[in-house]
Amino acid sequence: MMDTILQHKSIRKFKDKPVEENVLEQILIAGTRASTTGNMQVYSMIVSTDECLKNKLWEAHFKQDMVKQAPVLITFCADFNRFTKWCKINNAQAGYDNFLSFYTASIDALLAAQNVALAAEAHGLGICYLGTTTYNAEEIIDILRLPELVVPVTTLAIGYPDEDPPLTDRLPLDAVVHYEVYTDYSPQKIKKLYREKEENPVYKKFVEENGKENLAQVFAEVRYKKEDNEFFSEKFLRTIKEQKFMK
Repeated sequence: MMDTILQHKSIRKFKDKPVEENVLEQILIAGTRASTTGNMQVYSMIVSTDECLKNKLWEAHFKQDMVKQAPVLITFCADFNRFTKWCKINNAQAGYDNFLSFYTASIDALLAAQNVALAAEAHGLGICYLGTTTYNAEEIIDILRLPELVVPVTTLAIGYPDEDPPLTDRLPLDAVVHYEVYTDYSPQKIKKLYREKEENPVYKKFVEENGKENLAQVFAEVRYKKEDNEFFSEKFLRTIKEQKFMK
C-alpha cells in the first residue's frame, strides 16, 4: 500500500477499456470502509458510466476531456438526506440543516473518495480528482438530480491509464509538518521551502508563458486569482443554502 501511496499520479488520459464490474464493486466497498463521523456515513457516491450523462457532466466540469474519456466518474456528495429521513421515520428530531453538518458530511465524502482512489490505484487503475465539482455544484446537482441536503464536493475520473506522467513535485516535509505547536514561517524559510519548486523548468516555463515575474504571481494572479475565488465562493455558498444546509 505504501508503494501505491508514494507512486500516486494524476491520470488525465484513459484507455478505451471499461472497468470490470467486480473491480468497481471492490473499489466502492473500499470507499465505505473509510473513517466516518459517528459511523453515520453521511455521504453518497454517484457512479456515472452512461455516455449521455457523462457528456452533461463534461459541460459542468469545464469540458475537460478526461470526463468523457474516463469509463467511470464517481461524484462524492455530502449527504444528510438519507440520515435525516431515517431520523424522521423513527420520530427522532433531525437537526442537520446547518453549516456544521455540511462540513461534517463533506469530510465523510472526501475520506470515502480517498479510499476509493487508493483502491483504484491498487487495482492498476488511474484516477484524477476534479476540483471543478465545487465550482459548478449547482449544475451538477441538476444533472444528477440531487435532493435537498445533498451537495457534490468532489469527483473522481477512473479508468485504465493511457499515459505515464512523472511524479508531481511536492514541498519538503518540513513545509507541511509542525511538531507540538504551529511554527510560523520566516521570509527566509519560505524562500528555502519554495526554492526547488521555483527552479523547476516546468514552472519556469509557466512564468515565462504567463508574462509574470515569478511563480507565486502565476498561482495568485492567473491560475487561482482573487476574483475567481470570490465568484465561485459566492456561487457555492448559494448552492449550499439552496440545498437547505444553511438558512
